[in-house]
Amino acid sequence: MKRELDSLVTQMHSSGIRYEDAVKEFKRQYLREVLIANRGNQCKAAEELGMHRNTLSRCMAELGLSLTEVRAGLKRPPRVERPVFSAIRQGYRQG
Repeated sequence: MKRELDSLVTQMHSSGIRYEDAVKEFKRQYLREVLIANRGNQCKAAEELGMHRNTLSRCMAELGLSLTEVRAGLKRPPRVERPVFSAIRQGYRQG
């Protein structure tokens, strides 16, 4: 992982990305990942991050990170696109 980070930092530096922009993007991606891992639950994400929920909300606002954006990728697919579990469940109802 250290090698990947070193490579990323080298690429960012050589392409002229400013330090502030690099830190902002890192924070945004890190918070987004933690929120996705906690299915958009801010309380659980804040606890994992070691901060208060209000602080997390403020950081999200400062970074332009929307909870609806995070939750959009977590929605269940429409019923017609779900796995065959519904057919199995129907078998139990009939038998």
